[in-house]
Amino acid sequence: MLKLNLPPANLKYRTEDKKKFVFDIIRKRYVVLTPEEWVRQHIIHYFTGYLDYSPGLIAVESLVKINGLNQRADIVVHNRKGMPVMIVECKAPDVKVDNAVFGQAARYNLNLGVEYLLISNGIKHYCAKLNREEGSYRMLKAIPAFDELTG
Repeated sequence: MLKLNLPPANLKYRTEDKKKFVFDIIRKRYVVLTPEEWVRQHIIHYFTGYLDYSPGLIAVESLVKINGLNQRADIVVHNRKGMPVMIVECKAPDVKVDNAVFGQAARYNLNLGVEYLLISNGIKHYCAKLNREEGSYRMLKAIPAFDELTG
């Protein structure tokens, strides 16, 4: 897999019927290793290993209802009270992260009402904070540590 613009992650792999799987520390099971999953697992390990996010406060492929349809947010981070505070949309490294991808995360936010959105293809990362009064997002220079999200 492609080297990402994230610290190395200590991932566990297995191969079954010529398919490669990676262990997801959040879902506590092996999942098919796709390019998007490669990014998601590196983000999760970055959150838990470098930014002090608790694995117990991270949900993967979290159900979000949009106009009555079931959608799945790649990652939703919760605060210590169990309220969602960040939506993360992961794309494969060869997928351009642009306004359409940001719009996808923003649509999920219509239901969740989180303060932070992060979109990443593992190479480029864009994190934004919602200004509720103005109804706009301000791009951040870095992905916030857990205490910054919930402080």
